[in-house]
Amino acid sequence: SDFCSLMHLVKLDLSKNRLQQLPLDFGRLVNLQHLDLLNNRLVTLPVSFAQLKNLKWLDLKDNPLDPVLAKVAGDCLDEKQCKQAAVKVLQHMKAIQSEQDRQRQRKLQAEREMEKKREAEQRAKEAQERELRKREKAEEKERRRREYDAQKAAKQEMEKKTKKETVQTRKPASGSRPPQPPRHKHSWSRSVLRVLFFVLLCVLCTLAACKLTELQRQPLCVSVNTLFEDVLAALQNHKTLQNMLQQNSQQ
Repeated sequence: SDFCSLMHLVKLDLSKNRLQQLPLDFGRLVNLQHLDLLNNRLVTLPVSFAQLKNLKWLDLKDNPLDPVLAKVAGDCLDEKQCKQAAVKVLQHMKAIQSEQDRQRQRKLQAEREMEKKREAEQRAKEAQERELRKREKAEEKERRRREYDAQKAAKQEMEKKTKKETVQTRKPASGSRPPQPPRHKHSWSRSVLRVLFFVLLCVLCTLAACKLTELQRQPLCVSVNTLFEDVLAALQNHKTLQNMLQQNSQQ
């Protein structure tokens, strides 16, 4: 794991080691100039390979390389071809690195845009919820106001009705007849008056007969006259009645 920390390496021979891949941070060997990878099992190279800017010589023969990479690397049959292989492979790996960086940037940009979109949707959702709560609050306030107005109107109507009934009870409408006493009571009073009047009339007739006719010597008339004189004497003893009697006598 510490191999790629040998950053001062200049020449490296890894040929015939059956290597299937190089470390991902192989590009840390920035001082490497000569690299022999002959007869291994490499298919691709790590992207960090593009950082080997000092590489002058490269041999990738006898590896099951990716067709594109194999075509770029060439045969490396002499010194010139191996130097060209180093230059071309570095250019190829830099292009791959740039493409990966662009893809990474596009992915990052897409993630940022997605995050912004999510944030915008979240803000829109929160704004919609706030608007909904505000509308519900306004509707609840309006409903309470209508209920209050309805209760107030009902209360005023009830007070108005009660006041009207009270006025009608205290002040009956003009033209209405006063309450008449029950007819049976009126008939009974009239009958009593008639009886009293009849009795008084009988008494007066009896007195007149006993005073003015020859019947005054009869025992019954004598008793009636005596009773009348006693009553009259008793009444005359009372001053008020005596005055009234005197006034009546003068009239």
